[in-house]
Amino acid sequence: MNKDTLLIVDDTLDSVQALYDFLIETGFEVLTAEDGEEGISVVELVQPDLILLDVLMPPGIDGFKVCQYLKSQKNLKDIPVIFMTALTDVVDKVKGFKVGAADYITKPFQQEEVLARINAHITIRKQHQQLQQHHKELDAFAHTVAHDLKNPVANVISITDFLLDMYSVNTPLDSKGMRGIQLLRKTGQRAFDIINALLTLCRVSRQVAVKIKPLDMSKIVQSVIQEHLVSMIEEYQAVIDLPNSWPLVLGYAPWVEEVWVNYLSNGLKYGGQPPHLVLGVDSQNANGMIRFWVRDNGKGLSQEEIAQLFIPFTRLVHPHQKGREGHGLGLSIVHKIVEQLGGQVGIESELGQGSLFYFTLPVYDDVI
Repeated sequence: MNKDTLLIVDDTLDSVQALYDFLIETGFEVLTAEDGEEGISVVELVQPDLILLDVLMPPGIDGFKVCQYLKSQKNLKDIPVIFMTALTDVVDKVKGFKVGAADYITKPFQQEEVLARINAHITIRKQHQQLQQHHKELDAFAHTVAHDLKNPVANVISITDFLLDMYSVNTPLDSKGMRGIQLLRKTGQRAFDIINALLTLCRVSRQVAVKIKPLDMSKIVQSVIQEHLVSMIEEYQAVIDLPNSWPLVLGYAPWVEEVWVNYLSNGLKYGGQPPHLVLGVDSQNANGMIRFWVRDNGKGLSQEEIAQLFIPFTRLVHPHQKGREGHGLGLSIVHKIVEQLGGQVGIESELGQGSLFYFTLPVYDDVI
C-alpha cells in the first residue's frame, strides 16, 4: 500500500523536527522545504497529498503567497494546505482561509491533534477525488448509452420500416428480405450486447461480493470459444492456439469468462488478416500470481493508444479496421473484474509487432 506524502515547508526546520519524526513513525512519507520558493518547486514536482506550510518565512515568499500561488494552479489547487503558525491573531487566520488554506495548527504542536487534522483533510480530498472520478464515469456512461444504443436501435427501426414497406401480409420473402432480417437480428444482438456489458460493468463497479473458487481455466476458455466466439472465428477465418495445460488459480468463473470473451473478441477484431491468436500462461511469480495472456498478429499499438485502453468508455479508432469498432466497454470491464479478483491487467505492444494482453490471478494453494 502506498504511503500518503506530506510536505513540510518551514524556514526553521529544527522547530518542527519532533513533528517530522512523529509523522514518519506514523507511516507517512514526509518531505521538507526551507522556504517558499523551494516549497513551490517540490509541490510542482511531487504533488504531495497534503502540505504543512509555515506562515512567516522572511525574507522570501511567505506562506500566504505560497498558498495563493498553489490555489491558482489547476493541477495543484486541490492539495490541502494546513498553515503552521505561532500567531493567534484572528486576522491572520481569516487571511489564510481567504487564500485557500484548509486548516490551521498552532505551535507548539499537539501531535495527536495534528495527526487527526491531517488524516481528516487527506480523507476529504480522497473522497472528493473519488466523486470526481465517479462523475466522469457517469458522464461517459450516459454518453455510451445515448450514442451506442441510439445507432443500433435506429437501425432496427429503419430496417423494420423497410421490411413493412416492401413486404405486405402473405408476401413471400426474397433474398433481399432475408438479408434485411439477418441484419435486423445482428443489429438487435449488438444492442443486447451493449446492454449486457453496461450491466456487467455496473455489477463489478458496485463491488458485489462473489465466491472465489479454484478455476478450471481450460474448461472456461473452451466454453468461451464454443459458446461465444464460433461465428466470429468462422467469419474472420481465425486460428487460436491454446497451451497444453493450465495451472489452478483462484477467481470467479463468470467474471473470468468475461475477461477471456473481451480479450479474444478484441484479438479477432483487431488482429491480423486473418487473425492468429496465441493463448499462454506464465509460471507463478514471487507474489503468488499467475499471468495469462493473448498474443495477436495485428498492427500493434502506440504508447498513446496503450495509455487509453483501460479507461472506461474509451474507444480507439482503427482506420484500417472499419466496421469492427467496439463500444468502449470491454477493457474497462476487464480492468475492474481483475482488480476485484486481486490481480492486474496490462498490455505489451509495439507498432508492427502485434499486441499481448494479459491479466494475473492468485495461484491456488491447496495447503491454505
